[in-house]
Amino acid sequence: MTEQTPPARRTPPQRKQMLLRLDPAVYDALARWASDELRSANAQIEFLLRRALAEAGRLPGSAGPIPRRGRPPKDAPGPPGA
Repeated sequence: MTEQTPPARRTPPQRKQMLLRLDPAVYDALARWASDELRSANAQIEFLLRRALAEAGRLPGSAGPIPRRGRPPKDAPGPPGA
């Protein structure tokens, strides 16, 4: 019997981590805004930074889209046998 190796999985590129210090009032306002738009504070910061970079013409073409989080859409096919 031959031994089969599982297919290689493509791992997404690592996301850069950084520490950000904010005034507590600014963070509270940002967190409320993020909640209104059903995002985390982190996702809201990335959204705003990308928008600012795009408006300034400085968003690199190599920047991929923001990864989608949460449940897949209802019209997405489910796993086989479900």
